[in-house]
Amino acid sequence: MKKSYFKYLLSLLLFGSNGLIASRIALSSSEIVLLRTMFGTLLLLGIFVFSRKKFTFLKHKRQFACLAISGIATGLSWIFLYEAYNQIGVSTASLLYYCGPVIVMVLSPLLFKEHLTLVKVTGALSVLLGIFLVNGHALQGGKTGFGLFLGVMSAIMYAIMIIFNKKAIQITGMENSLLQLAISFLTVAVFVGLKQGYHISIALSDWTPILVLGLLNTGIGCYLYFSSIGNLPVQTVSTCGYLEPLSAVLFSVLFLNEAMNLQQALGAVLVIGGAVFSEMPLRIHLHKEKRYLPG
Repeated sequence: MKKSYFKYLLSLLLFGSNGLIASRIALSSSEIVLLRTMFGTLLLLGIFVFSRKKFTFLKHKRQFACLAISGIATGLSWIFLYEAYNQIGVSTASLLYYCGPVIVMVLSPLLFKEHLTLVKVTGALSVLLGIFLVNGHALQGGKTGFGLFLGVMSAIMYAIMIIFNKKAIQITGMENSLLQLAISFLTVAVFVGLKQGYHISIALSDWTPILVLGLLNTGIGCYLYFSSIGNLPVQTVSTCGYLEPLSAVLFSVLFLNEAMNLQQALGAVLVIGGAVFSEMPLRIHLHKEKRYLPG
């Protein structure tokens, strides 16, 4: 579980830099999502074949169906999110998008028989308050109803993605990541084809950020993400997932020279503090387990 925890946190940092990299690509949001899922899928497929791994999903048809739903939800969540960026801005869209983990946490006792402890709830509330402080200033401006709808839908798709991925318990590791990303790519490809067709004009200067976004952030990032969340409690995935938007804000301050005011700094502290506080029982439990290992 320690390894899965580390992989999950690393994936969140990679995802947190998506906005930074995407800002350097002069393409529409749907085109960026299409290219990132395509290159990410090709990378994972190459690694899968090179490693001589074998597909097992045909032995678990019901779980594969859950994984397919999760993959479709992944593609749709990114489509809704990137369109929401254009409609209502990155801050507000991110704020709405990351209500998805809260949905998962609330439903976890019903769907996964996980108990909502006081520590988990307190940590989640701290994180949620921190996100509002970090991004909430954007809500003061006038936002379109359609843009807010897109943001809410991205959160719902995010929640569906996590819930159904965790139901594919016997399709794990690289296979899980590859199938998830491949299905999300097909979903986005259908959307782009219906919307505008597949003629995409890419400038030479756009190729470097496209490849970084597709191969590293999406391919490697999705492998780290989907190969780890199945081994972690749903509430852990939900709460710590907020480190992704927090890292996005920090990256913008460090690399885009965007200012962080006192309110946003306080929000960042609440996000980090809430995530750490909610995971304290997990780390204590892991430490106790380690003490009783042979040798």
